[in-house]
Amino acid sequence: MKILPGAPARLARAWLWLGVLALIGSGVLAVLLVLSRTPGIQDFFPLKSLFRAALVVHVDLSVGVWFMAFAAVIWSAAGRAGFVGLGWTGFGLAALGTAALSLSPFFPGAEPVLNNYIPILKQPLFFGAIVVFASGMMLTVARALLTVRPGGMADPWRLGAFLGAVAAFLSLSSFGWSWLAVPVIQETIYFEVLFWGGGHTLQFQHALLMVVAWLSIAAAPGEQTVGASPRAVSVMFLVAAVPLLAVPAIYLLVPVGSMPHMDLFAKLMIWGHPYMAPLIVLAAWSLFGLRTLPANPAKSAFIASLILFVLGGVLGYLIQGVNVVIPAHYHGSTVGVTLAFMGMTYVLLPRLGFVQAEGQMAVLQPYVYGFGQLIHILGLAWSGGYGVQRKVAGAEQMLTTLPQKIGMGMMGLGGLIAVIGGLMFVVVCLRAMFRRRER
Repeated sequence: MKILPGAPARLARAWLWLGVLALIGSGVLAVLLVLSRTPGIQDFFPLKSLFRAALVVHVDLSVGVWFMAFAAVIWSAAGRAGFVGLGWTGFGLAALGTAALSLSPFFPGAEPVLNNYIPILKQPLFFGAIVVFASGMMLTVARALLTVRPGGMADPWRLGAFLGAVAAFLSLSSFGWSWLAVPVIQETIYFEVLFWGGGHTLQFQHALLMVVAWLSIAAAPGEQTVGASPRAVSVMFLVAAVPLLAVPAIYLLVPVGSMPHMDLFAKLMIWGHPYMAPLIVLAAWSLFGLRTLPANPAKSAFIASLILFVLGGVLGYLIQGVNVVIPAHYHGSTVGVTLAFMGMTYVLLPRLGFVQAEGQMAVLQPYVYGFGQLIHILGLAWSGGYGVQRKVAGAEQMLTTLPQKIGMGMMGLGGLIAVIGGLMFVVVCLRAMFRRRER
């Protein structure tokens, strides 16, 4: 993917800085989360009171801000010059919203609500931060739709980026539609319903852009093909985006917030994501084609990303009841996306005017992060099979049997290893990003 100089490169650099800073804040909070749920350690660090508030901001920074910021990196890098004011206004609002979001737990009245997709703190500053950030992202998505031109069937990477922007537009529109249509009630179920449709739609954006990252990594060594013609890859992207057609239909035909509405979006997740199977097979074949190349950070991230994403998908079909198999599933899926974005970061650093990430730490970083998350996920899946409930910490986990304690111990160990891997990524990126080279 060739990046145009000027506004596209400058915007991509700014969004990358915002994404890395969000990961730094998320990583600090992740340490508190892991310690508050690890048997033995939790008794010496009474963090139960901080667990839920920290979990809210950790998820919003690591999944919400990081994913959307890197999506904006891709859209800026893939886009043409133009609508510069729109781009910088969107970035400024998103950065302001991120700063307010990070500070919100330290202000009074930060009551956490651990709903799916976008957990919230029932507090004016937090709500204001979400609105400002979402406004910035809507402007950014609008610019992406105006500047990322698919280029026909011969340019699958830009087509994938454009379709990701379409998914983002539908998701943000769904949030707004639900906000206008769902009656405000005091119960926490209100926020679950509010973010349900848009949250499910947002998954398609992340998945489409993850594949863009995979194929960009595969093509990076010599701009070679990825095992299929550009036209065939474009068709695969279009097939993967077909389920998005159901989003406006569900909102138009079914009362927003009703049980049929929520059930249809759950079915869209179950039956819609398999449309990505051809792209995932293509990615696996592309990765096989990289086997003879020397080790490099992007290749390491590609390998770890594909493994974790597939594992998360498999666990999604094994969920039974409300237990920690659910976070095992979404940790696998979201970590797969995160690793893909990490790998594409390594590809983009020199193209954005930064120093290339090199050295043993950079090569090992995705494996350390991926291995830690693998142990973390397997520990959660194991514990879920023995009935450990989700969204609880400390004594509330009711860890009474040895298998439960072993599983959650694995979760804690894997989480700490993953934190180290995440810290390694931040260190590698900061080293490269503080050492700009002339373009």
